[in-house]
Amino acid sequence: MFRVNKLTDYATVVMVDLVDANFAIPSQKIASNTGIPYPTVNKLMKDLLHAGLVRSHRGVNGGYSLASPANKITIADIIQAVEGPIALTNCVNNSPEKCYYENFCAVQGRWNRVNKAVVNALNEVTIADMSS
Repeated sequence: MFRVNKLTDYATVVMVDLVDANFAIPSQKIASNTGIPYPTVNKLMKDLLHAGLVRSHRGVNGGYSLASPANKITIADIIQAVEGPIALTNCVNNSPEKCYYENFCAVQGRWNRVNKAVVNALNEVTIADMSS
């Protein structure tokens, strides 16, 4: 079964929580809104900030906001921010791990087509789609 991990699921929920915000939302409020534990929200916000998907605002009215319009941030962006490159198997070109069987593998290089189709599908769904 192909699944995104729990942190990626949570990151999607956090990002959707930010969609309708007209101001920065503090981590504590995001945790309260979503039911995701505060330490987990903090970790996710660091990953999302590092990936450029959210902005951090300091001060009394500080918190986080989306770095781009909701219709420009895709599910693929979130997955990559939390999990790294999308690679269904070690056999795809962008896999962070090396395949030890590639010299004699019957399907060498053929997973690239499947991986590309999945990435394309994930790039078609935005957080705006997820929030409506």
